[in-house]
Amino acid sequence: MAPTMTTPSTVYVFDAYGTLFDVHAAVRLHAGHLGPDAARLSGIWRAKQLEYSWTRSLMHQYLDFWTLTEQALDFAFEKMPHVDRAIRPDLLDAYRTLSVYQEVRPVLEGLKGRGMQLAILSNGSPAMLNAAVAGNGLEGLFDEILSVDPLRTYKTSKEAYDLVTTTFRCFPDTVSFQSSNRWDIAGAAAYGFRATWINRDGVPDEYRDLAPMAQFKDLKGLLTY
Repeated sequence: MAPTMTTPSTVYVFDAYGTLFDVHAAVRLHAGHLGPDAARLSGIWRAKQLEYSWTRSLMHQYLDFWTLTEQALDFAFEKMPHVDRAIRPDLLDAYRTLSVYQEVRPVLEGLKGRGMQLAILSNGSPAMLNAAVAGNGLEGLFDEILSVDPLRTYKTSKEAYDLVTTTFRCFPDTVSFQSSNRWDIAGAAAYGFRATWINRDGVPDEYRDLAPMAQFKDLKGLLTY
C-alpha cells in the first residue's frame, strides 16, 4: 500500500522489537542446542512477552519489560519441558543485543542524510534499548531513545505516544511512526501519527478501522516516500 501524505514528516519514530531488532535472533543463535522446537519456543516467548505487557497495563500492575521478557521465557520452557533449560542464561544474554534486520542501518543513514530526526519509542526498558542500540553500533543515528518505563505502562496507551510529541514539541500528524506490530500501528493511528506498518511476515490486516497510512514489507519502503 503506497503512502498518501500532504506535507512531509521530519520526525521518524521506530518501534524497536520486531521493527528494528529481530526478536527471534536470540533463539536462532542457539538453535543447534535447542533442537527442532527452537522456532516454536521463540514464538511462545514473544507471544507471552507481549501478552504480559498488555495485561499488566490493564491491571495497572507494572513490571518492567526485561522482567516480562524473563517471565515469558520461563513460561516457554514450562510449556516445552523437554527443551534444555540450561540454555536460559545464554538466551537472555543474546536477547540483550538482538541483531538488527539487514536494511536497518542503510535506511536510518538514508533518512538521517535527508535531515530527518530519528527516534525509538519502545516498551523496552532503557537498559535493554541502550544495549541493543550499542550492540549494533547505532548510537549516533538516533536523536532520542524513548522508553515507556518512566510511565509505568505500555503501548498502546496514549501516554506512551505522548512521549514523542512532548519530546519533539510537535503535532502527531507531523510524525511518521513505524512498527512491525499491527496492534502498535493501530494505537499510533488512533493517536494521530502517520503510521507505517512494516509487515515483514505478510500477515493479514486487522484493526481495519485504524488503518496505516502506508504498508511495506521492510523499512526500505521509507526511502521511496
